[in-house]
Order: sequence, then C-alpha cells, then structure tokens
Amino acid sequence: MQRRESGPALSFHEAGGSDEVAGYQPRGSSLEARAAEEEPEVLSVAALDQRLRRAVEHASQDVRVLGEVGGFRLHSSGHAYFTLKDEREDALINCVMYKTAAPRARKLLADGARVVLTGRATVYAPRGQLQFSVSDVRPVGRGALLEALERLKQKLAGEGVFAAERKRALPVDPAVIGVVTSGNGAAIHDIVTVSFRRGAPRILLARATVQGPGAAQSMARALDQLARVPDVEVVILGRGGGSAEDLSAFNDEALVRKVASFPVPVVSAVGHEVDVTLTDLAADARAATPSQAAELLVADRVERRKQLKHLYTRIARATRQAIERRRVVVDRLARSIGSPEDLLAVRQQKLDELTLKLGREMERAASRRKEELSQIERRLAERHPRAVIAVARAAIGPLEVRLVAAERRRIERLRTTLGRHAARLDALSPLGVLARGYAIATTTSGRAVRAAKEVAVGESITVRVHEGALRAEVTAVIDPAEGDGSDG
Repeated sequence: MQRRESGPALSFHEAGGSDEVAGYQPRGSSLEARAAEEEPEVLSVAALDQRLRRAVEHASQDVRVLGEVGGFRLHSSGHAYFTLKDEREDALINCVMYKTAAPRARKLLADGARVVLTGRATVYAPRGQLQFSVSDVRPVGRGALLEALERLKQKLAGEGVFAAERKRALPVDPAVIGVVTSGNGAAIHDIVTVSFRRGAPRILLARATVQGPGAAQSMARALDQLARVPDVEVVILGRGGGSAEDLSAFNDEALVRKVASFPVPVVSAVGHEVDVTLTDLAADARAATPSQAAELLVADRVERRKQLKHLYTRIARATRQAIERRRVVVDRLARSIGSPEDLLAVRQQKLDELTLKLGREMERAASRRKEELSQIERRLAERHPRAVIAVARAAIGPLEVRLVAAERRRIERLRTTLGRHAARLDALSPLGVLARGYAIATTTSGRAVRAAKEVAVGESITVRVHEGALRAEVTAVIDPAEGDGSDG
C-alpha cells in the first residue's frame, strides 16, 4: 500500500509510465479527496532508478562517443570495464562491454587508445551509477599509434635494447647526479627536495622540453650535454605524470636508443606507476615518480647514521665474543699441549722407535731381494744358450732319423705311382700303335688324313710308320662302300 507523507515535495512524472506511483483515494468527504489528489506521489529507489534508466537509454540510443580509454580491465566473466576520458575537458564516464559483444571490438580496447564507442547510456541500478554500455568499438588515430608503438617495442626488444643482462647497477652513493627534465616543472623540485633532505649530492640539471613537438630531440641533446661531464655518475630522466599523449616523447626510438647506450646508468622516472614508456624499459632502473628516483639514488643520512651505529655496535659485540671464544680455545690448547720439553721428548722417543722399525724393515727387504735375485740367477742359468742348444740338439737326433725314413717311404710311393702312370701313358701313345703295324698319313701341310675323300688323286702325302716315314702319291681314292680293292 502506498505510504503518504505531508508537506511539499517534488515529483518526477513520466507520461504513461507503468512505474508511476498512483494516488490512493479513500472513501470519505470531497475535501479529503481533493487533499489526496493534490498530494505528490512518492517513489521507491528502485522505481526512480528504473525511470532514470529508461529516460537515459531513450535519450542516448545508438549514440557514438569519442574519447580515450583508461583503467581497462577484463573480468574473468568475460565483461570488460574501463573509463572513457574526454581529451579536452575534465570529464569521464564509466563504460562496460559485455562478453556478448564482438571479440574483435573488445581487442581494440587498451589503456591510452583513442576510440569511438557505439552504444547507449544506462543506469546500473544496484549502485545507482551512470555508465555507458558499449556495443561496438572503432579506433581513431590512436589505435594506429599504439600498433606502431608495439611494433617499435618488439623491434627494440629483439635487438636486446631491453635485455636485463645489459642493465648496470646503480652507484651506491653518487656525488653528482645529472637530471634531464623541465627547468620549471615539479619533477626537478621533487628531486632536489628529496635529495637534499636525504643527503648532500650535487644536482646537475640539463634543461629539456618533456612534452610536445621536439621534446624527444630536446631530451636527447640534454643527455649529450651530461655525457660530456666526467663527474656525472648517474642520470635521472623524468617528468611528472600525464596522459598517454603527454608521455609520447619518451617512446621516441632515437631517445630510447640513447638511453640504452648512455655511458653511465640511467634512471627513468616518467609519470606514475600505471604509465610505462619505452625509456622505462631501456633504462637501467625505473622509478614510478621523480621523487622515488631520488630516493633510489640518495641514501638517507639519518638512516645511514643509524645503520652505521647499529653495525658498529654489532661489530664491537661480535669482536668481543670472537676474542673470548679464541681465548677459551687457546687456553684449552695450552692445557692439552703441556710442557714443550715433554712434547719434544715424546716426539724424540717416537722418532727412535721409528728409526729401529725402519732398520728392521730395511734388513727384511734386503733379505727378500737377495732371495729373489738367487731365484732369478737359477732361472737364467737354466735358460743359458748352451743349455738350450744342447736340449734342442738332443731333440733333433730322433727327428732326423724319422725324417730320412719318411722321405724314403714317400719316394718309393711316388716311384710306384710314376711307373703305373707311365704304363698307362705308353698304352695310349700313338707310337705304340705304330709299333703294332699301323701308319699315320698326313698332307703336305701336316694335317692328318682321317678319310679318303680328304685327299685327291695325284696329291702327295706322308705316311708315318713305326720307324721312319714314306713319301707317297695318291693314285686312286676308294669309296669305303667299294672296299679297299685288294682283290683286283
């Protein structure tokens, strides 16, 4: 039931709104009815948030907003939260991009990115907070710069400009500190204030422009000036915080390389903790602020005195304790050593015993060596050439007899075999055949005549008999089928 309150009040009416609180008119007099009609409605907080949300969403449907992204964080739920800052005015708005948005658009969001967001404003009821719900992102200029900066960062990292092994240790208590920053900014004031409060170094300022066109070249020239001063032991390159555009000079490639190759260590103190530039990565050390850079380099005199006093006290106590321990050890050793004369006498007795033992050992060793020598002489006599030759000669006699007998048996076997082969060869010899009355006829060319048709009538042939040969002339060639003609 709607609660009614007396007194003046402001009412927020929305024509036709379903959340509008309707007035309650009880039965009664017309005066009470008119009073009820004149009394303003009272809204709940939730109803007010709902009205505001509808009004804001209706007025900002599909609106486009230009600004710079800051404080970007991606929640584990997939939603992205950040703020969109106005580049010219001191104004910002909280933004949210839900995980249902295109992943491509979410990848364009990064701290310092200059973007055009498409979406609508709304009211987040649980906190009554105005925020911009983003549906699409389009980079504007700054996106390309961020990509170029990332490419430069990867290039320098690949060349080892940011490598940890090339970074040098800062001097412990530098006497002269060079500073490259603006001469009228807060950075030099903070460095001088902190340095002189903590110690008494000399601060050598090389004035430079740290923002805007030509700032990188100006800081490079200031570094060159400090490089020509031999007393400078370390350099602070810094400025106060600012937007990403304000710090863009500290991402210049030439300046970054000069910082990396500077002859003495360089401390980069640019911006605040959330701002990281390429000079921060190339420098030998990084400080979140110029004040912190001074604290890194200048030791606190008061704290150092306390530390020295504390160390002196610890050293004195440790020295006394060490002396006392050494004294106890010396006393114990003195008691254990006793009189030097007794110590020498004991050592002399030990030496006498060792001398006697050594003599006995030498005699036993000599006896063993003599016995070994006798054995070697006996073995050598047994292997004398005369004895070896005599033994060999005695072994050769029987072998010679056996060798002669074996040779005779072998010759007899060979003679028998030779006779058998000669008989077989003689039986197969053509001369043996001739001795039995046969003859061999050959032509004038020496070719043996095997058939009658191989010669012609009137041809001369040679007839070989057992003893000698005959020269003959062929008078007739007889066919084997006709016989040899002995009957005619």
